[in-house]
Formats: sequence, structure tokens, C-alpha cells
Amino acid sequence: MRYLKNVTTLTLDAEACVGCGACQTVCPRGVLALEEKRAVIIDRDGCIECGACATNCPTLAVQVTPGAGCAAYIISSWIHGPENASCGGDGGCC
Repeated sequence: MRYLKNVTTLTLDAEACVGCGACQTVCPRGVLALEEKRAVIIDRDGCIECGACATNCPTLAVQVTPGAGCAAYIISSWIHGPENASCGGDGGCC
């Protein structure tokens, strides 16, 4: 599922990553993986900004603003219909 390209707030500080794999384990969309004992973003546009990766990162290497972007829009469109959907807050995707 995709809405728009390059709008996610997901960021990764590879230097802060300790390679625990928590982000990869909890991501429901397979956005993150471990390569050479460090997390990498492998599918940025797959991110739904749920926040699970950031919440479970012990070093705060992964950051995301949950619901700030298009995940909020997609959910809103399911509930309210596309003509009444919004990103909520100042998400910036709409």
C-alpha cells in the first residue's frame, strides 16, 4: 500500500544504532532490516508511521512522527471516505 512517495517522517541515525534488531522485529511493513549489524531503511515509502520502530529503539536511532503523514490520511479515508479525509494536525501530506 502506497499513497505518496518521499513523505514519511522516518529517519535513522546509523551511528547511534547498536544492531539489536528491535526495529526490524516490530515493523509491520518490513521497512527496516539489519545489514552489517546496523539497521537500514529498505522500503521508506512502505512506512505507515505507526511509531513501533522508534518506540522500541533503545538508542533512539530511529525516529518517526506517528500519524504525521500519509498513514493518517489513508486511515481517515477508510473511515470518512476520500472526499472527507485529512492527515490530522499539521501532517503535511495534504
